[in-house]
Amino acid sequence: MTVVKLKYRAPFAERVASLGDAVMRRVRLFRSQPPDNAARPSQALFLAESLAFAEPVLRKLRAPLIVPQASSRKIVILVPGFATHPMRMRYMAEKLEEAGHKVKRWGMGFNFGPTEENFDFLARRVCHVHERYGQQVVLVGWSLGGIFAREVAKRHPECVAKVITMGSPFSHTPYSNNVWRMYQLITGHSVERPPVEADLAAKPPVETVALWSARDGVVSVRSARGLAGERDRARALRCTHMGFSNSSEAILAVADELEMLET
Repeated sequence: MTVVKLKYRAPFAERVASLGDAVMRRVRLFRSQPPDNAARPSQALFLAESLAFAEPVLRKLRAPLIVPQASSRKIVILVPGFATHPMRMRYMAEKLEEAGHKVKRWGMGFNFGPTEENFDFLARRVCHVHERYGQQVVLVGWSLGGIFAREVAKRHPECVAKVITMGSPFSHTPYSNNVWRMYQLITGHSVERPPVEADLAAKPPVETVALWSARDGVVSVRSARGLAGERDRARALRCTHMGFSNSSEAILAVADELEMLET
C-alpha cells in the first residue's frame, strides 16, 4: 500500500492575511526615518549612477584594458552587490583571469540580502574552494557583497587570505546610503536589525582593504571607507558605485591588491 503525504497548505484567508501583514510591514519600513547622524551622497551623484548602464557600449570605443600578468595565481571569489547578479561582475572576472588568476562565483545568483542560510552557503562555498585548490581564497565583495565577504572571513579566517570591499557600507550607521529604504522594502527587515548576528564594523582577522570613492552616489564615503581598526587599509578610487563592478580603475585596483598579497 502506497502512503501519500499531503503537503499542508494554509487556508486562503490565512495566506491573504499573511501577505497583507508582509506588505504593511514593508510600507512601515519604507516610511521610517533615518537618524540625525546619517550621511548620504548627493542626489546629483546618485543620478549620475544611471550612466553606468552605458558602460558596456562605451567600453567598445576605448582601447582594450590590459591587466598586468600576475606573479602568482590567486583564487578569487566575487560577491555581487544588493539586488545584482554575478553577471554584473563578469567583465572583472574575465580580466582577472586573463591576468592569470582563478575566479569563482559566489554560487547564489542574485543577492537579495543576508540570511543565515545565505551566510552558511557562502561559508561552505569558500571552504570548499579553499579545500579544492589547496589555497586560501581572496574575497572581493561589491557593496553588500563586501558585508558578506567580511562576515564569512570572520567565521572562517583559515580559508580566507584577504578581503577586498568595494563601496561596502560596513561602517558608521546603516542609514548612510541612498538605498536603505529600497533595501528595507525588498528584504522586509530594518537595516538596523538584519536576520543574522553580525558586528559589521568589526574587522575580520585577515588583511582587509576597503576601496571607496568620492564619486560614489549610493554609499557614503564615511561608511565605505571606515575607520582605522575597522579595516587594515582604505584605498580611494574615482569611479561611481556601479563602476566598482566593472570600471577599468576598479579592476586594476583589485588586480594590484591581489599582487600585493604574499603567497
